Amino acid sequence: MEFVKRKFIKIIGISIISTILLPFTILKASTKKIINPNLSKKQKNIMFKEGTERPFSSKLLNEKRRGFYHCANCGAKLFASTSKFDSGTGWPSFTEALPGAFKTKTDYSFGMKRIEYHCATCGAHHGHVFDDGPTESRKRFCSNGLCLIFKPE
Repeated sequence: MEFVKRKFIKIIGISIISTILLPFTILKASTKKIINPNLSKKQKNIMFKEGTERPFSSKLLNEKRRGFYHCANCGAKLFASTSKFDSGTGWPSFTEALPGAFKTKTDYSFGMKRIEYHCATCGAHHGHVFDDGPTESRKRFCSNGLCLIFKPE
């Protein structure tokens, strides 16, 4: 019973801290530079306000061709198609990113700890990385498809 109480208090504490810090996150996100002036409202919400798209809505879910996935904001090359796999989650998923493609930070929103990743070039938010992938590294980069542009070989 004591364990459940501590876990509950920890989740509540993290949620409260996240709520207090949310305005600062939005402020920081609004100072990021939009490089691509043609981004849609949904893309801007995901990439600069750390939103997310609906699961199973991305046109890239069924993309099977060889090529590379690039940042929709700055065009940086992020993933090779050879690292893409069907995770069943409803978002394009990858086992590894190209070297130096992303910077990460810890995200405590929704009362849980997750690792968020952002384009190393422009700072745009792309998704979260989890430790439940199918390869030895156990990484699953869960990406918002609206943040990506696929360029076939």
